[in-house]
Amino acid sequence: MSSPKEVKDDRNYTKDHEWAQTEGSELLVGITAFAVDALGDITLVSLDVKVGDTVSAGKTFGTIESVKTLSDLFAPVSGKVTRINAALENNPELINEDPWGKGWMIAIAPDAAPSGLLDAKSYADHLSNSDH
Repeated sequence: MSSPKEVKDDRNYTKDHEWAQTEGSELLVGITAFAVDALGDITLVSLDVKVGDTVSAGKTFGTIESVKTLSDLFAPVSGKVTRINAALENNPELINEDPWGKGWMIAIAPDAAPSGLLDAKSYADHLSNSDH
């Protein structure tokens, strides 16, 4: 289990606790260890998009449900969905086990270079300075 304060240097973040990692021409999207810790045991991931759909930065692309709450998932960038992590349909606990890797949710081919995202240091500062 990751520490809730863990922040990876190889990706960017939103203030809503999503991460976006460049992988070739795509951005993989998931949620941070902080978000996983806040949610608790994840029981269901509902992705409202399919491959080929367009997402808009800051708009929801699905929900994540845990024993504690139901939360919206927000796209960190605008673009076209290129892949969906189908493993989450039957194994949503992958997000609890590995939010930085196997727990990725969607891949997006961004319309433009990502902007408005936080780098690792800024996200770590956000975690330290806010009451979430």
